[in-house]
Amino acid sequence: MRMTPKSMAMIYFLVGALFVSIAVRITDGSVWNFPTIILAIIATLDIGVGIRMMIIHLKIKRKKK
Repeated sequence: MRMTPKSMAMIYFLVGALFVSIAVRITDGSVWNFPTIILAIIATLDIGVGIRMMIIHLKIKRKKK
């Protein structure tokens, strides 16, 4: 089965949401600790890749028309 950009985008969005929820759960009164910042950076990258995949999906969809 081939992975389409749309399905990959959904996976990246879900992983990004997972990292955000983990980062929120491990905050101990301060957001500025090392694990929270690393998890937030990873979540940002995952959500960014998800957005790019959705843009690619829309471009492919427009080209097919």
